[in-house]
Amino acid sequence: MNELLKILEENATLTPEQLSVMLNKETGDIRKQIEEYEKEGVILGYQTLIDWDKTDREYVTAVIEVKIMPQRDRGFDKIAERIYNYPEVKSLYLMSGAFDLCVILEGRTMREVAYFVAQKLATIEFVTSTATHFVLRKYKDKGVIYGAVEEDQRGNLN
Repeated sequence: MNELLKILEENATLTPEQLSVMLNKETGDIRKQIEEYEKEGVILGYQTLIDWDKTDREYVTAVIEVKIMPQRDRGFDKIAERIYNYPEVKSLYLMSGAFDLCVILEGRTMREVAYFVAQKLATIEFVTSTATHFVLRKYKDKGVIYGAVEEDQRGNLN
């Protein structure tokens, strides 16, 4: 049933009836499998992807690199738990490379994000440094392309 998961990941609005036709399975079997996936935590939720730039909502997205000193016998988990419990944090990943955690955060203003980093994130014990990057424009997110890309006219004299 990995095919079912792939299809749902691309379009969670499909009905069990539509899925059963696509997969050549019984509708009841599809419903049962989806319920099982939800119960087991394989399917964690369903979300709508919105282009907020086309609305009047003002907010900024930041990607924050966090370096931490792992705790004995707990590694990164305890610090990660403290960070992901903040409502501003939309995503949190353990990374390989130059930093340890990648925090995706949303705030109403750059100042609000800066306050979060300075007052909440950087003050957590074992956090040794942070680097904040603001998202200026989304071109593609979760496999979806955002609007038409405007052609750069700077080098075009005609």
